[in-house]
Amino acid sequence: MKNYIGTKEILAKPMTLGEYNEYRGWVIPENENPNEDGYLVEYPNSDNKVHKDHEGYISWSPKKEFEEAYRETKGLTFGQALEAAKIGLKISRVGWNGSGMYAIIMPGYPDGIKVNEATRKAHNLPENSTLRYRPYFQLYTAQKDVAMWAPSGSDVLAEDWQIILKAANYEL
Repeated sequence: MKNYIGTKEILAKPMTLGEYNEYRGWVIPENENPNEDGYLVEYPNSDNKVHKDHEGYISWSPKKEFEEAYRETKGLTFGQALEAAKIGLKISRVGWNGSGMYAIIMPGYPDGIKVNEATRKAHNLPENSTLRYRPYFQLYTAQKDVAMWAPSGSDVLAEDWQIILKAANYEL
């Protein structure tokens, strides 16, 4: 077998194995400990709905295994936040939160897009030019506009990153 690591947004709450089995309406097998600590886990983006009170697939995970695999969406390192951004989630520093700021990764345009007049003039390109763009960061600012962004050294070393589940609406 090969080693894997993943980043996935989930919902979870502490729950013993016995509480989980009761919640699902199941009888716990005799060889399992109903007092084992763990977590109820919901995968909200799943089409495999197995419980009437949940939109996504739910399961139970033992405490040790869960806590080795997941961290809360606050207090992340930049590397963890970057992995979340790579799958399309919005990320922010705790110090930015009051201002509604967040960063995202734009996928770029590997096949190219037609450039606007300002870009054409800035790069001295012929009319009707297309340009390929690599993936890049954008920052939604406190002024409610968008800027290209590169993380600073302080940003990269910080451990106060968080995933933004509900971002500010654009006010254009």
